[in-house]
Amino acid sequence: MDNRTWEYLSVFIMSWLLVYGLTPFIIKMARRLNLVDKPEARKIHLQSVPLLGGLSVFIGFILLCLYDVTISPARYFDRAMIGYLAGAGIIVLIGLIDDLKGMNPVIKMLGQLVVSLIFISSNFLEQDLQNMFGSVFVSLPVMVLWMVGLMNALNFLDNMDGIISGMAGILGLGFFAFGLANTTGSNGSEMAFIGLISLSFAGSALGFLPYNFNPAKIFLGDAGSMFIGYFLSSMGILMAKYAVLTREDNMFYLLPVLLLSYAIFDISLVSYTRKRDGRHVMQGGKDHSTHRINTALGSVKVTAVIIYTLNVLIVLTTIIIFKTGNRVLLLVTTVMFAVLFMVFGRKLDQVPIVVPSNQQKSPKVSK
Repeated sequence: MDNRTWEYLSVFIMSWLLVYGLTPFIIKMARRLNLVDKPEARKIHLQSVPLLGGLSVFIGFILLCLYDVTISPARYFDRAMIGYLAGAGIIVLIGLIDDLKGMNPVIKMLGQLVVSLIFISSNFLEQDLQNMFGSVFVSLPVMVLWMVGLMNALNFLDNMDGIISGMAGILGLGFFAFGLANTTGSNGSEMAFIGLISLSFAGSALGFLPYNFNPAKIFLGDAGSMFIGYFLSSMGILMAKYAVLTREDNMFYLLPVLLLSYAIFDISLVSYTRKRDGRHVMQGGKDHSTHRINTALGSVKVTAVIIYTLNVLIVLTTIIIFKTGNRVLLLVTTVMFAVLFMVFGRKLDQVPIVVPSNQQKSPKVSK
């Protein structure tokens, strides 16, 4: 094996071991501080489960990022890296406050907006934004909407044991595979660094998964789910940037949309059905795609494995399409996945759900 292969292996293994070894201490700390998620009508667990799992994943990721910078040639704590890590740290802090004390959804969304702007301003010059969609006034809102939307999508999707920690690990490996597939003579160091960062994230998420898989010993909490949303959305933007540069075709801005299509599908399904049925869109409930699959199959474990399998197929499809460099294939496949998800969503919409009182706009008052 060459030196780079050893670097990739070491980063993945170390991040996995670090989080796997750290999480039991986080569980004990959360219990000691009584930072637990208690059963409610809108949740499926029947006993209190420690929160703060997101802190464990973040610590593993951030420590390995420091290691990545150390071992990567010509990589420093420059403006882009500092901005990236600052955004990650702030979103975790916002999530921790929400987990500990609760937070007004508007304030939380403002925080998501701020971290999105921190990432974008530190990683893109005004000229980059101008070139992306022809105008800063188009590119900036699109990127912010993408990041805020995905942070909320992953926050919403964190509703069942092991779902997004497993998904995150798979998608992190997908970004690593993209880095390998996109490596050329001129961008080797950039793609190697994206690969290392992605493996740090994937290893951290998968190191946490054994404790989060059903029956979960610890939950990610908002700190973890929003951090995962931040990572996936920001890496999606970088993926789009480098894919377009390599293929010299703006159609490849669709690539991260395809890669992250399951999360987009779930939040679209939930938002549409709640709006249609006159329920609060932003309140939690048992009406996500995962809840409906679990209701139909009667197994949280099987539901998680189905979600993992779907995301593995999506990752493989995305990388194969990028390697072909065929813009028509990318467009047709993206449309095909959209149609398949709409058909799947219609089927899931027929599965009965329980509507908790917090989603009802006009709850009946018993006399």
